[in-house]
Amino acid sequence: MPFPLDLPGRPDERVARQLAAALLFEELVTARITGEGDALLFHWVVGRRDFRCRGRQGPFGRLRILPGSVETRSGLGLWEAADHRALLEGLPVPEAHKAALLAELDRTVALCRWNDANLPLRMRRGLVGESRGYAELEGALEEGHPYHPCFKARLGFSEDDHAAFGPEAGQEFQLVWLLVARAHLRQALPGDESRFWRAELGEAVWQEIEERRAMLGLDAEAFGLLPLHPWQWEDLRQGGLAGWLADGRAHALGPLGDRYRASQSLRTVMNADDPRKADVKLAMNIVNTASRRIIVPHSVCTAPVISHWLTGIVAADADFEHRYPLTLLPEYAGIIADRDGPLAGQMAVLWRRSVTAALREGEGAVPFNLLAVTEPDGDAFIAGWVERFGLDAWLDRLIEVAVLPVWHLLVCHGVAVEAHGQNMVLVHRDGWPARLILRDFHDSVEYEPGFLRDPTAVPPFRDMDDEYRDGLPNQYYWADTVDALRELVMDTLFVYNMTDLSHLIEHRYGLPERTFWEKVHRCLERYARRHGLAERQALVGHRAERLLAESLLTEKLLNARTELHHSIPNVFAEFPA
Repeated sequence: MPFPLDLPGRPDERVARQLAAALLFEELVTARITGEGDALLFHWVVGRRDFRCRGRQGPFGRLRILPGSVETRSGLGLWEAADHRALLEGLPVPEAHKAALLAELDRTVALCRWNDANLPLRMRRGLVGESRGYAELEGALEEGHPYHPCFKARLGFSEDDHAAFGPEAGQEFQLVWLLVARAHLRQALPGDESRFWRAELGEAVWQEIEERRAMLGLDAEAFGLLPLHPWQWEDLRQGGLAGWLADGRAHALGPLGDRYRASQSLRTVMNADDPRKADVKLAMNIVNTASRRIIVPHSVCTAPVISHWLTGIVAADADFEHRYPLTLLPEYAGIIADRDGPLAGQMAVLWRRSVTAALREGEGAVPFNLLAVTEPDGDAFIAGWVERFGLDAWLDRLIEVAVLPVWHLLVCHGVAVEAHGQNMVLVHRDGWPARLILRDFHDSVEYEPGFLRDPTAVPPFRDMDDEYRDGLPNQYYWADTVDALRELVMDTLFVYNMTDLSHLIEHRYGLPERTFWEKVHRCLERYARRHGLAERQALVGHRAERLLAESLLTEKLLNARTELHHSIPNVFAEFPA
């Protein structure tokens, strides 16, 4: 009997289920576990309330809770459905933190219900890429984070904002442009500034901006250009930006240029008029999933340097072309205003090469996290591809294409990237996995100096920014142990990413999750033998008995300023070397 994956039309139940799974997985509550296999019963007590749910424990300890099974005992001693409020009520954390989390959970339920009531019935997304563009697939991926219970919080969005700027609605909008006094700007642009803007905006829009600049009597040497997301403009102009507009540090030019639509990350927008033009990542003062979506200030002007470093590594290694095909989407330009002031990170932008620009003739692309979802009729998104190529052949190829480029970057070159499902794009030819695209590097790359293959190529971070000069290991990009690199890669690529695919495949196609992960294990062992890298792979320690996973919910509940972790079992430790 297949394990049910969801209860359609019940976002409140899904939020409660994912909250219960996170509480148990991160050991925020201690459960008594009975039963076996898919029929585990978890029972725990918080305050004076009893809770229970049914489910299974998969690879890396990931919990899969049976839909509709999260219950609490009523005052009459009867078991009844438990909502997210009940699950949070007795937790021994500050009430203000619980209230903040509760607001995000409530908002997640509300926006899911808005989608159900206001968006057209979802079409099947399987076999797409043949009929839909990449941007449309990003918008069609409405499920949100499969682990985090605040998977659609968007705290700060009204329903009108959600309709205008949420990726599901697919609306198009222009960016709002400012001229900002250069004394308050920092920028990292490729080459000549005027040439950059002409290439990004087009000659007609650039001339319009220059005409508006002249009408305002502003010298190009004194004022530079900065785009804002239209939501961010409305949020700031009556608040933190009001003083800038009043005293002339900033001047609004209004909406201009190409139209954009939101990607699944919300703050990164894709060009709707010309999909081959850059994606633009913009700061937004909303809280979504795990954090407030500004852009980390120190990373804005560092981003192009990191992209240059990483793309250089890939270009110089022929294995990334022939054995482990990998394309990086560089963040090639960045601008930030008030970098060290009260608005730090709130007026910032990055330009990144688009997925569409990276595709070759005959290729399609899908967000990697789309591979683990199901269609409205309950069939898997990947069903058509599996039927076309056969499960074993397709899955073996997918593992090679998705895992080995990331692994080769880590084991051979000593660089760890945050390879979660949103940062990965699968390039395919009629459904057959062809290569991997990785993106979003400005604040999610780590290295350990002694483990680097070419330490001479590393950017001189400590000389680039005063903030880095006295930076500690594990604070920015450099780590003090190889273990830190392992945790970043395995946590994002395996624990919170590919386990969702292995779970779907077991319960849609009957391939045990253990067999899935044994395939990954054999793939990694073959890789190390092929390249004579067994010793370096052993230093990574991917077969350790236990690993550290990021405690996403705990960070929320404790309002943590740094990453927190908990110990989990490692499925690779079960397999012989």
